[in-house]
Amino acid sequence: MARVLVVDDEPDLRFLHRRVLSRAGHHVTEAGDGAAALEAVRESPPDLVVTDLMMPVMDGIELIKRLRADPATAAIPILVVSGDWEQAAGADAVIAKPSRSRDLLAAAENLLPEGRGGR
Repeated sequence: MARVLVVDDEPDLRFLHRRVLSRAGHHVTEAGDGAAALEAVRESPPDLVVTDLMMPVMDGIELIKRLRADPATAAIPILVVSGDWEQAAGADAVIAKPSRSRDLLAAAENLLPEGRGGR
């Protein structure tokens, strides 16, 4: 199904998000910060980026700005999962952190293109 990149500096949350999305049939890769996420996107562009905002090295706010500024990545849907969601400008959707599994999956699948697990 879809290729999803999960970006969060908390390994436990990355694991939980990976588990929820993998069980729904998606291929999930992970990054611990925005800089690692940009590298991963350049290597293999995902169908969806699920990101936290507050992270070391490069935060999710800067990640979103850089993805939107690059024509090659500008159209990739971005789902923000964060307790500080008011700063999620440029994201396609936001859910509060901590999130429920069903909310994460519903938001992710709403952003995915049809045929990739989306509606």
